[in-house]
Formats: sequence, C-alpha cells, structure tokens
Amino acid sequence: MKEKKWEFKPGETKCHDCGKLFEKGEELSVYDLGNKGVFYKCDKCYQANRQLANFQKTEVYSRIVGYIRPVDQWNVGKAQEYKDRLEFVCDGK
Repeated sequence: MKEKKWEFKPGETKCHDCGKLFEKGEELSVYDLGNKGVFYKCDKCYQANRQLANFQKTEVYSRIVGYIRPVDQWNVGKAQEYKDRLEFVCDGK
C-alpha cells in the first residue's frame, strides 16, 4: 500500500472514513491500491487511524452497444469512450 500527500479540486472526492468532501488546496492522504482502487483520507481521519480498512471495489455498470455490462469488462476502446463521456443536467423546464 502506497501513501502520499495530494491536492484536489473542491468537491472532486471525499474522505473514505468520514465522507467529508475535500475543499480547495486541502491536503489528504492517498491510498493507491492499483486495480483495487484509490482511496482518500482527510488529515483528521489519517491522524486517528493511518490504516485503510473496510473498503471494497465498486462495480460500475453502464450501457454499451445496447447491453448493460460492468465497465471493467469493456474493451480498451469502449472503456476510453466511457472515460470521455460528459454528464449533462436538465432542469426539466
């Protein structure tokens, strides 16, 4: 398990333990577990317990060519298309 300090844009991610959204310029601890995912802790939670526990990888499903499939099973090209997708919010008016 690799630990390091990192900075993120506001609202980009939240603390693994307390769920707090990180604010601009705030330091946090990053746990990069490779294919198991990347997890983050705020300094308060990191000082209370440096060990990362109680985590599991979330399986993400999305529609591809008419089928709903786990994203991690897509081919390289379709996986890149998924990463390039943009989300639009309609106000319903």
